[in-house]
Amino acid sequence: MGIDLPVIWFIIIVFSTLMYIVMDGFDLGIGMLYPFIKSDQDRDLMMNTVAPVWDGNETWLVLGGASLFGAFPLAYAVILDALAMPLTLMLVALIFRGVAFEFRFKADDSHKGFWNKAFIFGSILATFMQGVVVGSIVQGLPVVNRAFAGSYFDWLSPFALFCGFGLVIAYSLLGCGWLIMKTEGHLQQSLYKVAKPLTLIMLAVIAAVSAWTPLAQPAIAERWFTLPNLFFFLPVPLLVLYSTWLILRSVKKQGHYLPFFGALALIFLGFAGLGISIWPNIIPPAISFVEASAPPESQGFMLVGALFIIPIILVYTFWSYYVFRGKTNYEEGYH
Repeated sequence: MGIDLPVIWFIIIVFSTLMYIVMDGFDLGIGMLYPFIKSDQDRDLMMNTVAPVWDGNETWLVLGGASLFGAFPLAYAVILDALAMPLTLMLVALIFRGVAFEFRFKADDSHKGFWNKAFIFGSILATFMQGVVVGSIVQGLPVVNRAFAGSYFDWLSPFALFCGFGLVIAYSLLGCGWLIMKTEGHLQQSLYKVAKPLTLIMLAVIAAVSAWTPLAQPAIAERWFTLPNLFFFLPVPLLVLYSTWLILRSVKKQGHYLPFFGALALIFLGFAGLGISIWPNIIPPAISFVEASAPPESQGFMLVGALFIIPIILVYTFWSYYVFRGKTNYEEGYH
């Protein structure tokens, strides 16, 4: 039996997406938590928790996009055509946010407020558009003769916009958990107060998306609620409830690590639920990852490069987070 290249590339893209969510999710979440923290000193500390590592976080987004382009060109073409506007807005927001990240530390007091607002706005817009893209793909993109056949504004659907709001909540909760883990004192106490309502809103968002998706698409409802699938997939919602309980209990007891890892678990479970809903399609409702695949020669050639570059990225990522582990204090400056 030969190597199933489409499956391997599908796994690589899913892995890259998850790594991006983990690495850049709490980074974006920190920007969205700025309005809840008024002190410039506390905001400096929030940035310092990610300053040494944030530059490499978006590498996974680039890797996932490049892999999609090379391994599944049909999916790349359809997504780019259907979602050009939200993807462009996301990239502009990420660039603007990156500039604000650097300039904020160098600005004088008269300009720091502008860069604070730019950092907040860039974080919210980038996250919201990522959620809109995910929601648009999950609800389905019409494809005729291997080309997108819908409207340029199909992404402005209630479901996609709600997914954008949901991802804002998810990243904010992840950022809150990260800051609880990395800080102490009065800033940490302020974040405990924010964590509980964010967790409850996150649970409500997951419940709403979980109900909305099968109601809107009978095929997804059949996959989740027919036997024996119901028994196989039942652990997903049960684990969501358990993870939520862990976060709330840890926040009440002022734990340092469980809020972050519980938020990660919620995001992983939400991602798994969406994957179960659309599998094996890469462009719902009818284009599977096999149908969207590039020729085996192209995928094989790319795989050789991926086998070199992915371990290098992983080693660098884990090394950088290991070096800058532990609490961040007010005396540590940004370099």
